[in-house]
Amino acid sequence: MESDLSPIPVPPDVLDAIGAGAHYSPHSVLGAHLGESGVTVRTVHHLADAVEIVTATGAHPAVHERGGVWTAVLPLDEIPDYRVRVTYGDQITTLDDPYRFLPTLGEMDIYLITEGRHEQLWKVLGAHVKHYEGEMGEVEGVAFAVWAPNARAVRVVGDFNYWDGTGSAMRSLGSSGLWELFIPGVGVGARYKFEIQGPGGTWFQKADPLARATEIPPATASVVTDLFHEWTDDEWMAARRARNPHVGPMSVYELHAGSWKQGLGYRGLADELVPYLKDMGFTHVEFMPLAEHPFGPSWGYQVTSYYAPTSRFGTPDDFRYLVDALHRAGIGVILDWVPAHFPKDDWALARFDGTPLYEDPDPLRGEHPDWGTYVFNFGRREVRNFLVANALYWLEEFHIDGLRVDAVASMLYLDYSRKDGQWRPNQYGGRENLEAIEFIQEANATAYRLHPGIVMIAEESTAWPGVTAPTSGGGLGFGLKWNMGWMNDTLRYLQEDPVNRRWHHGELTFSLVYAFSENYLLPLSHDEVVHGKGSIVSKMPGDDWQRLAGVRSLYAYQWSHPGKQLLFMGQEFAQGQEWNDSYSLDWWLTDDPRHAGVQRLVAALNDIYVHEPALWDDDYTGFEWIDASDGDHNLISYIRKGASHDGEQRLLVCVSNFAGTPHEGLRVGLPFAGVWEEVLNTDAEEFAGSGVVNIGPILAEEIPWNGRPASVELRVPPLGALWLRPVR
Repeated sequence: MESDLSPIPVPPDVLDAIGAGAHYSPHSVLGAHLGESGVTVRTVHHLADAVEIVTATGAHPAVHERGGVWTAVLPLDEIPDYRVRVTYGDQITTLDDPYRFLPTLGEMDIYLITEGRHEQLWKVLGAHVKHYEGEMGEVEGVAFAVWAPNARAVRVVGDFNYWDGTGSAMRSLGSSGLWELFIPGVGVGARYKFEIQGPGGTWFQKADPLARATEIPPATASVVTDLFHEWTDDEWMAARRARNPHVGPMSVYELHAGSWKQGLGYRGLADELVPYLKDMGFTHVEFMPLAEHPFGPSWGYQVTSYYAPTSRFGTPDDFRYLVDALHRAGIGVILDWVPAHFPKDDWALARFDGTPLYEDPDPLRGEHPDWGTYVFNFGRREVRNFLVANALYWLEEFHIDGLRVDAVASMLYLDYSRKDGQWRPNQYGGRENLEAIEFIQEANATAYRLHPGIVMIAEESTAWPGVTAPTSGGGLGFGLKWNMGWMNDTLRYLQEDPVNRRWHHGELTFSLVYAFSENYLLPLSHDEVVHGKGSIVSKMPGDDWQRLAGVRSLYAYQWSHPGKQLLFMGQEFAQGQEWNDSYSLDWWLTDDPRHAGVQRLVAALNDIYVHEPALWDDDYTGFEWIDASDGDHNLISYIRKGASHDGEQRLLVCVSNFAGTPHEGLRVGLPFAGVWEEVLNTDAEEFAGSGVVNIGPILAEEIPWNGRPASVELRVPPLGALWLRPVR
């Protein structure tokens, strides 16, 4: 008889911990275990009136043993498939048992995680929908896994267990620090957190570090998700793998998804942003950080869920839909990525298992004084793996074409924004953060190895050598670096009244001294139009016409300068107000012919740029000064050179006048005589200029000038730029 069977004995204190969901190894007690007198099944159901273990051959009553733990002994010599029938008053529910399943993490996964080398970490940690076949039918549920090596116990809480985790304790997977539990019946859309008992015995709830979806802030729960989107960008992805992004055109439109046009969301952006970028001719869009963040005005630079696209604008599949639409339109997608620091929100990464886990435990290295955030412990292999895998996650799961890495300088230097006595030197007594350098090199090298055709971009503001040099030669391994020196010098020069610019001419030309020391991108980013800095057009001196002319001349200079281009949204039509993330852009300005003229100029610049190889060659062979020293007239002129796909040499002569007056009959040296044409003039009436242009064919004579064998007389507009190209 079943009543004569004895369960496998368990000490009372262990049963108490099991019933409280506070045991590190609940599977060793709960679930089915084969003993000498049958199969002992234990299950936790607090406040139940009756519990039965149901197999394919019948039901077996369980008895309440202790602290909510119910026990039954089945007269079997092997462990069967079974379910649990629970009675609460007049309600009877049949459930599956989480504790009858083997671990969902394999031995190789555990090994790679402990070694810090799991390049698809998101596929094994976090929450994943699983399906299992059994004698009693298919089971669907969610496998939860989390790294919390210093926790005494971990349990899963969510809307599926009424946020009571006492029946959902996770098992420890030994010295790996991993915890795991498969919960049947949970599906896509379920909200959850991990409830962790720290070393001191205190319980606290944490969002999943590997959550791939979240609640809409200010709610903070993680959300179970899965991939349903069917990609249609095969052609783009195949071309990307064969492309070298560092040698072709790259014109980037930087965008804050929440304020380009408010209320659109990911799918609305696909409908409106994609055709706009196509019309404007930008080759890439760069989204300010889209990983989940609790505080909107942080613009995404205070990340709490590194693997979850922010739910403010839709689901992860909605974001995939947007990327897919951009790719089908031939537009690359760059995403801001923030591995330098993370916020101190007590429900997120901070002190995750009750100890400094993701953050550096050294108080002189673990906190960022400028931003009030924690700094990652780059020397810990599991943390480094978390970040490297995160970069790969966006590239693989969302087909992102490049990552712009924020605040690289803050990672490189131990004394960044710290005074004497507030930082600790490295093992050699230097200020370099050796662990962070290794992390950056690993992230870049791994990204390029696994995803050829992508680009890694550094927002790095110092003179650190070799930012874009290969890691094999000791470089950081980025593909591009933001040229902050060009941006600062150029804007400082242009903020001077034209009559004073002669004294600042070196600020305009100095960038060419180092233009080829790295692979540069020239940024006019959001940083230049916030925090009281005003807009780009407001930085220009003079009346409204002069300011808009100054903007047009700036853009022509930027597009013709060696390097890639980046322009922040709104500046393409010279938005007058400083950017405010709480409002949409001032789109009404595009109805003003003067601002629409700037917008048409940017489209024209992009059109010429993508079709003109002379502007792509960003090494020293692609640039020659014609005259860099005419500061008295606020003039510069230079040649851009490059080879087309068929190997033909292409030339473009660029002349920029930053004076407030035109220059009639200005002679400019050219590399050879013959017929030239003006392919761009920022003062053309179509761009709302004054019409000081050069009409028709331009005949260059064999009159030596500026050290060149030929020259031509030109009309050079005030606060304007013109580009010449030889007529073939």
